[in-house]
Amino acid sequence: MDSRFAGKKILLLDGLTSQCLEYTKAFNGLGCDTTVLCDDRFDTCYASKHPKHKILGVSSVRDLKGTEEWILKLVKSGEYDVVIPFTEYSATILSHHKKELSAYAHLIVNDQDVFDYAQDKNNVMKVCMENDLPCPMTIYDAKSVDDILASNIKFPIILKPSHGFGSHGFHKIGTKEELAACVEKFDIDVSEMVVQEYIPQEGLNVADNLFVDKEGNTKSAFTYASYRFYPIDGGSGVLNETIDRKDIHDISTQLVKKMGLHGPVGVDMIIDARDDTPKVLEVNLRPIACAKLGFLSGINTAQQIMEDLYADEVTPMQQYKTGIRVRRSQIDWMWFIKSPNRFKTKPSWFDRRNTVDQLFSWSDPGPWFAFFIYGFRKFLRER
Repeated sequence: MDSRFAGKKILLLDGLTSQCLEYTKAFNGLGCDTTVLCDDRFDTCYASKHPKHKILGVSSVRDLKGTEEWILKLVKSGEYDVVIPFTEYSATILSHHKKELSAYAHLIVNDQDVFDYAQDKNNVMKVCMENDLPCPMTIYDAKSVDDILASNIKFPIILKPSHGFGSHGFHKIGTKEELAACVEKFDIDVSEMVVQEYIPQEGLNVADNLFVDKEGNTKSAFTYASYRFYPIDGGSGVLNETIDRKDIHDISTQLVKKMGLHGPVGVDMIIDARDDTPKVLEVNLRPIACAKLGFLSGINTAQQIMEDLYADEVTPMQQYKTGIRVRRSQIDWMWFIKSPNRFKTKPSWFDRRNTVDQLFSWSDPGPWFAFFIYGFRKFLRER
């Protein structure tokens, strides 16, 4: 418990997410009074014993209007000192209402102009290319197929939405003929897409996760690599491990400074196996899904958030443990069933050294089972 922050009331949004659970535990450890907004009784945090208070309301990408109404109502109640989002949609809601809501609580989100600019992947690529920060070659001002063909980009290329996350709307295109056919088949508005060179997938996907204080100083950063994904063609990482790459830290630090970002920021990259260069893909302006790796490796971002708000200085936490692994076991089983490389992958699927489950613990098993049930229900709904 930290006497500086004891009793501070923290509202954590997005109770479905695993990072919300980790931050709830971390804020509890500081002596804060935690409340979590959930959408379903099978949300990760609703099934956990750790939140001191749970609100069953609306918090879902399927009902953005309802989510916005609940967030505005809770923040305007004046009951909370700090409000933290853990998804892109709730962070967007907070950012777009920041001027209005800041009279009631501290919102851990960037101002709307900065937030909206950084959420556009084309803007991120533009900043990288203008400042010699490595990224895939990107045609960020294309409006049509003809604009793409008139550029000097070489095939294969990828098209993906300039806003959004995951593999939704992702297309790998091998030839000029495939490009025209793809745009017509899926009725794609090229001006709303990122058009960039395809980086061979032999290299690792990595992420650098920083905390930047209100003065613009990077106070902590840890890097992890993702070794397995589900869906296997470009989904979320299901086995992640902390690694040490100074070049990744340097690129990330320069990028967030150029873009004027602060708070918890994640920079996603891919290692180009052709020259071992980490190349920027996008930024996330919220605590990332694998926040547990940071806490396990020795970086307490919850403490840094509170120090940035209430203390004279934020404690630097630049050193962290490497070789720590976090595994999303339920989804990793799906990877094993679907992947043709199930027996060839490295580290081995059967290797559990230094590995902690994303959700399961003997002292609080509820979140693991809740996530399993939630996933099964989602599968049935989508079918």
